[in-house]
Amino acid sequence: MGEKNELTPWEAPAEVDYKKLIREFGIKKIKDLPEVFTENILFRRGTVFAHRDFGLIIESIQKKKPFVMMTGLMPTGELHIGHLLLIKQMVFYQKLGAKIYIAIADLEAYNARQKPLNELRENAIEQYLTNYIAAGLDLKKCEIYFQSSKSQDPKKSNAYYTLASNFSRYATFNEFKGVYGNITPGKMNASLLQSADMYHPQLPEFEGKPVPTFIPVGIDQDPHIRISRDMAKRNKDHKFIPIASTYHIFMPGLQGAKGKMSSSNPSSYIALTDTPKIVQKKINKSFSGGQETVEEHRKKGGNPDTDVSFQYLKFLFEEDDKKLKEIEKNYRSGKMLSGELKKYTIEKINTFLAEHQKKRKDAKKKIPSHLLKV
Repeated sequence: MGEKNELTPWEAPAEVDYKKLIREFGIKKIKDLPEVFTENILFRRGTVFAHRDFGLIIESIQKKKPFVMMTGLMPTGELHIGHLLLIKQMVFYQKLGAKIYIAIADLEAYNARQKPLNELRENAIEQYLTNYIAAGLDLKKCEIYFQSSKSQDPKKSNAYYTLASNFSRYATFNEFKGVYGNITPGKMNASLLQSADMYHPQLPEFEGKPVPTFIPVGIDQDPHIRISRDMAKRNKDHKFIPIASTYHIFMPGLQGAKGKMSSSNPSSYIALTDTPKIVQKKINKSFSGGQETVEEHRKKGGNPDTDVSFQYLKFLFEEDDKKLKEIEKNYRSGKMLSGELKKYTIEKINTFLAEHQKKRKDAKKKIPSHLLKV
């Protein structure tokens, strides 16, 4: 038998059975969202597909009550178009009134990826935060911190690290092993810090009292959420509101069904700093759902469900639903060729990147000064 291909926060299998994971992880399909969510392409097209306790957040939005969106970033590699799935959600929820907490997981990256801390901090600023601003996120309205340096306010810093330490009292080694599989001290430490990241906004030193908090993630991050919820439920020192979560589908890598887009695999992604020529080259080499010859394609048509170019349009780059349906129909029927689909996708991505990169030039000036001094 071959080696089992597990889904963990550090490694995902080439193909993911989302229906199976919904059953195994005890999450629910997203249904009946308020009308404001249909304005967002990710919800309208089912890219954000499942949740846990998201009703708490819906209620906060509808009643205009405080709520927190917690997220984190692993400051390794380049930021790519797959990261836009999360960034678009951050901007969307900020406009709906969320206070955004962003944990820069430099300690987790130090342990899991063996990168120097100074390199991780520089990359977080140059790649992630700069692109967040260019994409429309207002960092002045966010609480951003490095795990290695939580806050210049001693009360806040002490509360955060004490919470991370205290969480260790409410989980066993076997639970860590059951959730993560092959576990190391570094991964256990990262998990405890992740739990503090998720729940510390509810401490008195931060939001003053427990507030509904949720985390939008890829399904591979659910192990962190499950063990954090379990530890928080057992915690005797605080009455936490359980962390809510939403889950989005992985954006396919350039190679297609063979793997997701990943910062650790440069051949799998289009970076937000790529030039038009690089984008053209990458898309032209990307996996196609078309037939081997023009004649065969005209006869049998293509498969947009596996075609990388079509998937990129569906995920992000074709906002017009009618236009997308037209492209899908023409591609399935063979009226549109793979080369024509790729050409259209190249134009759409490069139009987006030209505007984004223009905004990126001024974005670094808007990064909070305390992060530049860490």
